[in-house]
This record gives sequence, C-alpha cells and structure tokens, in this order.
Amino acid sequence: MEAKTIEVHISGRVQRVGFRACIKKIAIDLHINGTVINLHDGRVQVYATGEPMIIEKFLSMLYSCPRAVVREVKITEIPYKPFDDFSIIRGESHISTGL
Repeated sequence: MEAKTIEVHISGRVQRVGFRACIKKIAIDLHINGTVINLHDGRVQVYATGEPMIIEKFLSMLYSCPRAVVREVKITEIPYKPFDDFSIIRGESHISTGL
C-alpha cells in the first residue's frame, strides 16, 4: 500500500499538557513519520505520513492522550511528503509551516 500524508489541526486543551509528546509516542509506535507543533492560536498542527490504515489508527488514538481534551480534529490530505522520522517542533508557529 502506498503511503499518504495528512495535515491535521487539533483544537481543545492540547497545549501545555504533554500532548505533543503523546502524539510523538503514538506516531513512533505506529511507524508514522512527520511533525507536530503548537500553533499561536492554541491548536496543534500535525503532519503525518504513513500507510492509510495506519494513519486512521493514529487519528483514532489522538483522543487517548492523558490530560489533553481533544474537541475538534480537522484533517486534510495533502501531497505526499517524505519525513525521516517523527519530530516535535519546539516553540509556537504563528503561521502554517507550509509543508
């Protein structure tokens, strides 16, 4: 199966609760590559590349992060982007990373 890439924007109580670290652990466990970053507006942005069925599992597991409260998840499939691993981008972004 061919890999795909998605861009995800997650809102709720998702900053300052260890959410990015939880997302990274899930991604690594599922062999998904990409990035996660806090956005200036309080959301978290994720780019994830992997097999479609594994991406679906990844998305369903976002709700399992302790201390986080996921209220809304917006998913957009974007052109395939290869990533070497899954990394947390430190700091806040004021605009989309434009990947």
